[in-house]
Parts: sequence; C-alpha cells; structure tokens
Amino acid sequence: MKQFLEKLPFYNQAVLPYHFLQSVIAGTKYGFPGQKLRVIGITGTNGKTTTAFMVWQMLNHAGHKTGLLTTVAWGVDKLKPELNHMTTVDAITLNRRIANIKDQGAEFLVLEITSHALAQFRALGIPVEIAVFTNLTHDHLDYHKTFTNYRAAKGKLFKKADFSILNADDAATKYYKTLAKSFTTYGIKSGEHCAKDIKLNVSGVKYSVDDLKIETQIPGEFNVYNSLAAALVGKKLGLTNQQIEDGIKSLTAVEGRMNIIDEGQPFTVIVDYAHAPDALEKVFNSVKGHKGRIISVHGGAGRRDPSTRPIRGEILAKNSNIVIITEDDSRDEDPEKIAAGFIDGAIKAGKTLDKDLFKELDRKKAIELAIKTAKKGDLVLILGKGHEKTILRADGPHEFEDIKVAKEIIRDYIPRSHQ
Repeated sequence: MKQFLEKLPFYNQAVLPYHFLQSVIAGTKYGFPGQKLRVIGITGTNGKTTTAFMVWQMLNHAGHKTGLLTTVAWGVDKLKPELNHMTTVDAITLNRRIANIKDQGAEFLVLEITSHALAQFRALGIPVEIAVFTNLTHDHLDYHKTFTNYRAAKGKLFKKADFSILNADDAATKYYKTLAKSFTTYGIKSGEHCAKDIKLNVSGVKYSVDDLKIETQIPGEFNVYNSLAAALVGKKLGLTNQQIEDGIKSLTAVEGRMNIIDEGQPFTVIVDYAHAPDALEKVFNSVKGHKGRIISVHGGAGRRDPSTRPIRGEILAKNSNIVIITEDDSRDEDPEKIAAGFIDGAIKAGKTLDKDLFKELDRKKAIELAIKTAKKGDLVLILGKGHEKTILRADGPHEFEDIKVAKEIIRDYIPRSHQ
C-alpha cells in the first residue's frame, strides 16, 4: 500500500493523516514515555550519529544513565544494532523503545531526529530539552522536493526545543535562529564558541574551546564540529570540564564512521557511511594528507534523489586515483541505471572507464577488486553503507556488512599476496 501511495504525485508534498494518527496512538499506548526523560535531540544532514554517540558516552561516563536512539544502535548500557535502514524509526517502534529505555532507569535520552521524522510527526509528544544542529546540505530532496522544504522540516525541532545549539558555520543557522526559543552557536570559522588551535591526525583531533581542551579518538575535521556540539551539550547540562573532556575522549569509535580496518595489510582501509555529496567531501578532506593512492568504492541507493549521482561521481573522481562504482540499496531500481549517473559524473571529472574508473555491481566483488588493486601505502575507502547489516535488492534484503566483508577479504587475500 505504501509503495502505491509513494507513486502518487501528492504523496511527498503533504503529510498524510495516518502519520499524525499513528503518533497519537503510539504515544497513548506507551504513556508518552519521552515526557519522563530529559531529551537531547540531534538533527542535520551529516554528523548526527557521531554527535549523538559522543553525547551519550559523555553523559554515561559522567555517571548519568543515558539512553540512545540512532541510525546505528539503540539502548542504554548494552546497545542493540539498528537493523532498519532509517534513522528515526516509526512512531510505534520509537515509543516502545523509549519506554524500554525509561524502564531501564535512564535519566537522559539522546535521540537522532531526521527531517522525515519531523515532517511525519514521529517525535510527537516527545519534549526536547536541548536541540543540536550539525549542518544542512543537499539530501533527501526525493522526499522534500525543495531545499526550502527540507530546511523547514528540520526547523520544527528548534521550534519545540527549550534550548538550541547551532552550527554558526552553516548558512541554515541564520534561519534556525529565528525559530529557536533560546540558543548558542559554535563553529571553526565563527560562533560564540569557536574551536582554536586545531590539530588533525589519523588517530583523532585536538583543539581548545573556551576553557576546554577537547581530544577525540575519531579522525576528521568534521569531528571538531561533532565534538564541539557535544561539549556544549555537556556545558548546558552542568557537567564539569573534566567530565566533558574525559567523556568525549573515551569514545573510541562509532560503527561505520571512519572505521579503520586493520588486519595486518600494508595499506589502509577505511569504512564510512558517507553517501551524500557533502559527507563525501568531508571524508576526502579528512584524508587529504595521505601520500599514497586513494581507491574509492561507492554506489547509490535506488528510489533516492538521482540528481546527486553525477555530483557524487565527480567528487569521487576528483579525490581518488581509482574509482570503483558499485551497488548500494538498489531496491527496485535498475542498478545499471543508478551506476550510469555516477559514471557520467566521474568521466566529466576526467576519469576513463576501465582505466581508472571501474563498474562492478556486485558490492563484495567491488570491495575485493579495491583490496586486490591496493599496494603498500595506498588508502582504500569503502563508502556509503557504513554500519548497515543488509543490502536491499529487488528481491528483498540480503545480509551484507562492509566492515565484515572487508575483513574477510583482507584475511583471505593478503597473507597469500603480501607476505
């Protein structure tokens, strides 16, 4: 039924009544459990998951029992993997999980909230004490149709939040300031709280902000922004500097986010969830100091905004020595058609098919090709699916994990070829 409705011309231009009704029913059934927790809501195109994990880790490390609901996992002390290919689950599942988190004795809840969820009232009845804005870039226009609609959908979070923490380096913050009840801003270039003395390396980032000395164990300039937002949440909640610094530093990794795969191979392999143009740019910026070749594996999902495909192909081509275009969650769309958009963009940027640009629509074979192509000192980037445990094809979901597959291929191939 839903697939039929999605094909109707009005579907993505109006919120259907059942979304609102479903949220009312879900909240009533579970007693609006979000009202019994102190909720930190995090939205933005990129960085939501890592920021959420940093806040969750920081609060738990400081002795505050805290629940987490993200793209990757949910729970309190022992996190359960999120198997659905969505960030904010449907209203019934969401309220059931929040009730579970409350029953485990949590005081706080860190919740990723998407534009889809806000447009569809999934967070109805969940008061937000602090809202965090990471950034806003070209994404999800297959649903929202225009960037203005996309921006407005996320704006609903700042209207409802008691206090907002906004990225001053993002143009959308000017608009969100007009919606927020109360706010502060952060950034690298500007903001009330500005990161200074930034040091980036492959093992993490270091910088100072106000009277804090922040250090992360996750690399990438974008993690300056993510950790800065998390630190300001800590400040607003009254944590000490020591609790903020130690809590953020204690997070060693977020599954599918700049995960380094080390099986003893003489080259570097990184798996990351990046699938939007801005996210890809951020990944490449974080490895721009790499001296060897960069080999990138990436593909696009079906039934998602096709206009980003040539853009992403161009980004891959400009920042990689070798590009391998493969499948993602093709769903019921022709994988060949999806790949063609990426290939067009890569060729436009100067790549040549079957020379430094390859098409391998079997994702496992694509990863294998990248690893077999890599030489000592090279960097293999496996991008787009990150933490996900399945790949969605026309006949349904199939078990597939980039991290697991990469490890298996390296262990099988490297000992025989690089000893």
